[in-house]
Amino acid sequence: MPPEKTTTAVDALETAPAPQQLKRVVIEPLTRVEGHGKVTLLLDDDNRVRQARLHIVEFRGFEKFIQGRPYWELPVIVQRLCGICPVSHHLAAAKATDQLIGVQQLTPTAEKMRRLMHLGQVLQSHALHFFHLSSPDLLFGYDDAVAHRNIVGVLADYPEIATQGVLLRKFGQEVIRVTAGKRVHGTGAVPGGVNKSLSSDERDFLQADIEQVIAWSQQAVALSRKLFMQDLEHNSRFALIDTNMLSLGREDGAMDLYHGGLRLKDAAGKILFDNLDYRGYAEHIHEQVKPWSYMKFPFVTELGATDGSYRVGPLARVNNCDFIATPLAEAARREFMGLAEGGLVQSTLAYHWARMIELLYCAEAIRELLADGDLTGGELRLRGEMQRCGIGVIEAPRGTLFHHNEIDADGLVTRANLIVSTTNNNSAMNQSIRRVALDQLDGRELTEPLLNNIEVAIRAYDPCLSCATHALGRMPLEVQLLAADGSLLDRLYRNAQGEVGICRTAGET
Repeated sequence: MPPEKTTTAVDALETAPAPQQLKRVVIEPLTRVEGHGKVTLLLDDDNRVRQARLHIVEFRGFEKFIQGRPYWELPVIVQRLCGICPVSHHLAAAKATDQLIGVQQLTPTAEKMRRLMHLGQVLQSHALHFFHLSSPDLLFGYDDAVAHRNIVGVLADYPEIATQGVLLRKFGQEVIRVTAGKRVHGTGAVPGGVNKSLSSDERDFLQADIEQVIAWSQQAVALSRKLFMQDLEHNSRFALIDTNMLSLGREDGAMDLYHGGLRLKDAAGKILFDNLDYRGYAEHIHEQVKPWSYMKFPFVTELGATDGSYRVGPLARVNNCDFIATPLAEAARREFMGLAEGGLVQSTLAYHWARMIELLYCAEAIRELLADGDLTGGELRLRGEMQRCGIGVIEAPRGTLFHHNEIDADGLVTRANLIVSTTNNNSAMNQSIRRVALDQLDGRELTEPLLNNIEVAIRAYDPCLSCATHALGRMPLEVQLLAADGSLLDRLYRNAQGEVGICRTAGET
């Protein structure tokens, strides 16, 4: 008989007894996600899953190589972490550098320009993920042919849906262009404010399409709801885990993607802390390091490593907020929360529905901002007394993003800590793939469609694996010296435990 599929059984899959005696199945690369990662499964002779892990196999190291750089470069440098959500890093770093130059409150023009930029970022990223990366699974099923289960298949079978996804993303990118200077890796935010306001022509350009964008966003919410509800029993239980939820929010409980205090709810929906000043995050969030991944494992310090993991992103934000301050998105949120019957919506696949509710919120909020005269104002920057520490937190498309920077008297970075959205979701993603491994794979002959179930669970979180690869401790390293014919002459290595070894080809000196 297969093991009982309890939370304890799921947690037991983190480690495996005598792994050298088990069969290893590797899913590499993970597809339709940003960055490079893999999943390893260890199976016994009866195909019972004994271990399931998500591994991040690339290392970027931004926390180290921005050390020694002048603080004013940070908003431009750190966005090179990612080409999908650069604006989120750009703005989180800008918020941190605001504090470094002693600015606690931006001018109305600067804050609203940044908010508009960020709304465009979230809108385009959500459209990309739902329509391009996840919709093939949701529209065609997890066991559809690989050659068809992609965006090309969506274009062929659902051209209207695919086209709407492309145009929604295009609009979001245009918002970024007019606020940041270009669609990718712009320079709109600077320490203490922004470097431009919105011209009348730029405002008119965006207003010309905003009503259509809102209509398409409503259709996206309806589609995501339909796809979830058409097989409610399966979708509610697939990769299901019960976790705490963390997000920013306004003081009055409204959703806010740009600024606010931290709110944490436990798995039952009880608020554990609220309106917490995010500059004190280090007192409440600890990062655990494990030797098999370059991605750290954050947890709430008061709850401990076992019970303190949490989820961030659209699912957490929609669960955590008391209301959304735009009417159409608020109506959609209320319907969504009906799934929880007074608690929290914990279904992992509900991320997609929540993501489209946020997309609709972004479209409505953009319309409101475009009618605000402050966007065309002239006061762009402020400056105060220099500080040695700056912490910026923002709700990136994938979830809560922390940028913590410290500088010396010359304004050079001496310490940097980034906790990105995908890192915050790391423990939850591993728990979700273990849930799928037990429910869908355990004791069965593995096939590509079954293994795709693992990827479906990961894709629900919309992970950005490139952003998330920061490590503490020793990094495995290997240097090889090759001859002109490609043969190995020399090899020097350091493993994850810090042990150094050398291997020379016989006969070489």
